[in-house]
Amino acid sequence: MSNKHTPHIKAEPADFAKTVLMPGDPLRSKFVAETFLENPRLINNVRGIQGYTGTYKGVPVSVMASGMGMPSIGIYSYELYNFFGVENIIRIGSAGGLADDVQLRDVIIGMGACTNSAYQDQYKLNGNYAPIASYDLLESAVNEAKELGVRYKVGNLLSSDIFYHADPKFNEGWYKMGVLGVEMEAAALYMNAAAAGKKALAICTVSDHIIRGEALDADARQNTFTDMMKIALNVAIKN
Repeated sequence: MSNKHTPHIKAEPADFAKTVLMPGDPLRSKFVAETFLENPRLINNVRGIQGYTGTYKGVPVSVMASGMGMPSIGIYSYELYNFFGVENIIRIGSAGGLADDVQLRDVIIGMGACTNSAYQDQYKLNGNYAPIASYDLLESAVNEAKELGVRYKVGNLLSSDIFYHADPKFNEGWYKMGVLGVEMEAAALYMNAAAAGKKALAICTVSDHIIRGEALDADARQNTFTDMMKIALNVAIKN
């Protein structure tokens, strides 16, 4: 852990809580801070990546954006884990639904994160690494979802490097393998947590359904995915 600023985070280790909620969108970070945290203060705004720390039910919690994609969350989560003393990162983002029984606004709790990324190549493993969530965070999230009466699914996400894929049938194989939804960050987060000996979980709200062609608008994605936020906040104060 260092007391020096990084190129991406201008803060001190003491500015961050033990647990950081991490949406992709900086405006979602601002929304969480202003809607749920008591006395939130802006602790980072380098490159417009807003980070806040406040309290939730009396417990310190931070929320900071990750930007889009595995390279971006890879940078921010690495720095938080390794330079700022953060122990838990809970991604709160959106996902495109794949499975037949996944509906718009459902919450997907990512037990695992398949990927088409080469992110794992840096570890020089003799095989393919299977990125998974930290079980205690996952179990806690499931319990909170039940307590809140939220419609949720637990299973595999696909963390894709590509949003506009040249192959229109790209998602068919993942659909057949039972993957619940597609997003772009969880696998890198899970790998960074494993490498640092820290904990991670991805909780995603279904913003569109890739197979059925259903979708919510941008304003809804930014401001109305409060179920996953409440789940993550309750997990944060109990872990």
